[in-house]
Amino acid sequence: MANVKSFFARLWKDESGQGTAEYVLLIAIVVGLVIMFKSKIVTLIKGKTEEIGAGFGEVGVDK
Repeated sequence: MANVKSFFARLWKDESGQGTAEYVLLIAIVVGLVIMFKSKIVTLIKGKTEEIGAGFGEVGVDK
């Protein structure tokens, strides 16, 4: 019984995989947000690229 108790005590204190688990959780959250807001992100990017394209047309124009 003491071996089992000491095994679980060591397992509880072991933090070797903590950093990896945090990164995996963070990536999962970011991917989830991208999936949830995909249409809004695409609309925003299209609008910004159109603004940039219109800005290029104004570069050569003297005002």
